[in-house]
Amino acid sequence: MVMDIIKNNDFMNEESLVHINLPEVGTITAPQGTTLLELSERYADKYPLPIMVAQINNELQDLTRKILYDCTVEFKDITDFNGYRTYQRGVLFMMIYAIKSILNKKTRVVVAHSVNKNYHCELPDFEGEITDDLLLKVTDVMKSTAEKNMPIERISLPMEKALKLAEEFGLDDKIKLLHYRHSHTVSFYKLDWLYNYFTDEMPPTTGRLNKFKLVKRGKGFILQFPDASLGYQLDEDIPENRISEIFKESNQWARIMKADTVAALNDTICLHGSKSIIQVAEGLQEKKIAQLADQIHTEGKRIVFIAGPSSSGKTTFASRLGIQLRVNGMIPHVISLDNYYISRDICPRDEFGKLDLESIDAIDTAQICTDLKQLLEGNDVPIPSFDFIAGRREYKGNSIKLSHRDVLIIEGIHGLNLRICEGINPGDTFKIFISALTQINIDDHNRITTTDTRLLRRIVRDSQFRGYSAAQTIDIWPSVMRGETKYIYPNQSRADAFYNSALVYEMAILKQYAVPLLYGINPEQPEYTEARRLIKFLDPFLGISSENVPPNSILREFIGGGMFAGH
Repeated sequence: MVMDIIKNNDFMNEESLVHINLPEVGTITAPQGTTLLELSERYADKYPLPIMVAQINNELQDLTRKILYDCTVEFKDITDFNGYRTYQRGVLFMMIYAIKSILNKKTRVVVAHSVNKNYHCELPDFEGEITDDLLLKVTDVMKSTAEKNMPIERISLPMEKALKLAEEFGLDDKIKLLHYRHSHTVSFYKLDWLYNYFTDEMPPTTGRLNKFKLVKRGKGFILQFPDASLGYQLDEDIPENRISEIFKESNQWARIMKADTVAALNDTICLHGSKSIIQVAEGLQEKKIAQLADQIHTEGKRIVFIAGPSSSGKTTFASRLGIQLRVNGMIPHVISLDNYYISRDICPRDEFGKLDLESIDAIDTAQICTDLKQLLEGNDVPIPSFDFIAGRREYKGNSIKLSHRDVLIIEGIHGLNLRICEGINPGDTFKIFISALTQINIDDHNRITTTDTRLLRRIVRDSQFRGYSAAQTIDIWPSVMRGETKYIYPNQSRADAFYNSALVYEMAILKQYAVPLLYGINPEQPEYTEARRLIKFLDPFLGISSENVPPNSILREFIGGGMFAGH
C-alpha cells in the first residue's frame, strides 16, 4: 500500500492529520482541512481529464469541501455520470452569467428541455430576436470566462439574504422554490458578481469548462455539450429531433396548467388540492391514446408495435390503447416482449459481467417471429410468460388465435427493432415510440431528466413486483442506459407516432414510495451515492396521496393498484 504525506507547516502535529484512501493512489496522510481541490491538483497526473466532483465515503461533494476525518475519496471526471452532470451545470452557469452580462442581470434564462443530452434553452422575456450574432457574443463571454479560470464558490446564506439576491438577479423561480425549503439557510453558487441556486454540485473553476457550443434552434437555442459517443468531443451537426416537438407541446401544456416547475406544482396542490390536476393530466393522456387508436383503425393496421426505454409505461399504454381500439370495433391482443426473455442462466452479459437485459440477444427473437407469423396465418399459438423472480420463461396454457377483426399489440423495449418484425409486411404495421418526457423542471435552471423519472418509476416497480431492492435496481441502471443507447434509441426514427407517458404530478406520488426504499441503502453500499442524490432531488416536492390516481393510470404500473397486468 502506498503511503504519502502532504506537508503543511500549519498542520504538523499527529492529531491534525487525516488518512485518505485514494483508489488511484493508495493511502495518504494530509492535514485536516485540506480541500478536495488541493488534493486533486496534487495528484492531477493520476487523472488524465479534469476532475469535476468527488465522493467522500460515497457522498457527492464539491471540490471546495474540506476533508476533516479519515475517509475514502473518489474523484469523478466528465466520463462519470455525476461528473458529466456537474460539467453540464458548470457550463450552464457560465452561459447564464454571459447572457446576463450582455443583456441584463434580470434577463430570464430557461432550460426548456433536453435534446440528446444537450439543453434547449429559451429567453422568454427577451423582446428582441435570438440571432446568431447574439449567440456569438454569448459564446465569446463564455470562452473568456473559461480562459480566466474563475472560481465558482459555494456560499451558505441566511434564507432572507438568499431571497433578496434571487430578486436582485431576476430569479423569481428560485424565490418560489425556496418557499418550500425547511431550513433557515441555503447554499448559493457565486460566479464573479452573479449568484444562483443549483440543487447539485458545481465544478470548482470555469477553467475546466472549455467544450461547448450554442446553436440557434427555432425561437430558442441549443446549449451543446461534449458527446460521449464521440470521445467527449462536440458533435458538428445536431439534427432536428422529433422528440423535441413532443417536449414543446408538453411544456406548453404544463405552463397552462401552472405546473411547469416544482414550486408551481406545489402551489397548485396547496391552493386547489391534487385531484383536479390528476384528472386533467390523465384526461390528456387518454385523449392522446384515443387519437392514436382512431388513426390505427382508419389505416387498417393489423399489428401495432410499441417500443420505448425501460419504465416508460409500455405495458399500461398497450392495454389502454387496446380499450380505445375496442371502441373502434377492433379486437386487440396484447403480447409483451418481456415474456420472450431467454432464461437468466443463458442471458448475455455486458463488458462488466452483469446481465445485459437490454440486449436484443436477451430476447428469443426467432420464437417471437415464428409466433407472429403463425398468428397472422390464423393459427392458435401458445403465448409464454416470464417469471422474473425465478428468471425463466414458462407456458401456462395461454394462447391466442386471430380473426379478421383482431389486431396484435406487441410491446417491449425492442418493439421497433427489425429483428422483431422480420418477414412481416410493413404496410400492416403501426409503430409507436413511448417515453416519459418530463415536462416539469425543478426551476428554470435545474432540470428533471427523463432518466431520473424512469429510474424512480423502476425502483418502485422492481420493489413492488419483481423482488429487487432499490440498490439492485440502481446497480443495473447504468447497464440499462447503455443498452437503451445501443439498442433502443437508434430505432426510434422508425416510429409512426410518439407518445409521452410522463405525468406532471407523478413525482409527488412516487416520492412516498421511493424515499423509504432509498433510505434503506446504507453508506457502505456503492449505490448509496445515487440514493442520496435521488432523495435530495425529491425533497422539494410536496407528497400527495395516490388515492385519486385512477386504476388505468400509467403510474399504477409502478405503484400498484392498477387494473392491468395484475398491478
